[in-house]
Amino acid sequence: MNEDTISAVATANGIGSIAIIRISGDRALEIAKKLTRKQTFSPRYATLTNIYNSGDELIDEAIVIYFQAPFSFTAEDVVEIQCHGGFIVAQSILKATLFYGARLAEAGEFSKRAFFNGRIDLSEAEAIAGLIEAKSEDAAKILAKQMKGELKEFVEGIRDALIHILAYSEVSIDYAEEDLPEDLVLQIKAKLSELQSSLQKTLLASRAREGLMQGFRVAIVGKPNVGKSSLLNALLNYNRAIVSDIAGTTRDTIEEQVKIGTHLIRIVDTAGIREASDEIERIGIERSLEAIKESDIVVALFDGSRVADAEDEQMVSLIKSEAGDKHVLYVKNKIDLEPKFSHRDIRFDMELNSKESVDMLIKALEGIMNEANSSEETMLISQRQVLAVENALKSIEEAFVPLQDQELEIFSFCLNEAVKEVASITRPFENDEMLDKMFGSFCLGK
Repeated sequence: MNEDTISAVATANGIGSIAIIRISGDRALEIAKKLTRKQTFSPRYATLTNIYNSGDELIDEAIVIYFQAPFSFTAEDVVEIQCHGGFIVAQSILKATLFYGARLAEAGEFSKRAFFNGRIDLSEAEAIAGLIEAKSEDAAKILAKQMKGELKEFVEGIRDALIHILAYSEVSIDYAEEDLPEDLVLQIKAKLSELQSSLQKTLLASRAREGLMQGFRVAIVGKPNVGKSSLLNALLNYNRAIVSDIAGTTRDTIEEQVKIGTHLIRIVDTAGIREASDEIERIGIERSLEAIKESDIVVALFDGSRVADAEDEQMVSLIKSEAGDKHVLYVKNKIDLEPKFSHRDIRFDMELNSKESVDMLIKALEGIMNEANSSEETMLISQRQVLAVENALKSIEEAFVPLQDQELEIFSFCLNEAVKEVASITRPFENDEMLDKMFGSFCLGK
């Protein structure tokens, strides 16, 4: 399939000022010449020219840029056509490229070719895909660094150190009848512990900053009629949720996106948590509990104008059991009314009674999200990368036992497994199925 010349629209569908059609492969320049009726293109120069279809009818006046192999994204001959935006023009040019010998590219196939041609590794490919869908400016900065090889350098350092230790073990196997010098065993243990610590720090930092990549989820929780929907509307600055004095008005979760600071977050307004009176309400409450588990930040809202009751007690217990180590902001609402609420286990972070206090809540949320990016550790940006590091750490942990007993064959086997897992982050030894699945999730034209 790599011998085919592929083509696709590389920009999103819709009305816009320009659209880009990308062609990659040995016949890219030949197809460009047929489209334009021009015989020469200087590499890396923008050429304004007419584009014609197979019937010699004018489609558009466009800019054509030719990137000669290997100096292109795919390391193949690449032609990019920048035409006027809109569905019809771009599709007409794409249709003409297919008529002249190109094949419609599969999702992610340009990036896949770049990987197989050595232009990028897997960590850089995932950074490209992540940058397209970045949910915050901080995430975009991290991904830009990874596109330039930051994670690759980290992985190569870990991999080389593991191979260095493995070399000691393999050489020592030839002298299996002799005991290893005690200082050599201690040196290997120390180096392996250092690598283990480095990977653990990276894993912990990546988990803590997961919201940067996927977008932070904020769950607003509380018993019925404490003002959750009113708070959602205030945060969104428009009336998204129905507000009434009737308990249980919100019977399902409501989700909306809003930008806070440099972060795009998803706010979830949950159904009031209490003993359900019917099946629909019960399902809504179950989804509320699920929203707490899946959120990064929980805003626990309590009615300051009412005496704490059994439902408040249940609410506090559920938050403690379901929120785990998530950030929880305890907020007292309706403080403009006579204050009656108090609870021995709650220390409120803030009180709501005006737009200014809502602004304070927004600043508190922004502070928590900014804190997530305070670490300088290298970050893993996908579940695939996280799983690889978890497996590598497991193999390293298992390697300490045979090392202590000087069972070097088993020790070497464990280290080999660790090397394979770490190497898979950038360039695995072989796993075509995994590569097809990963690149297949990319958008068309990338």
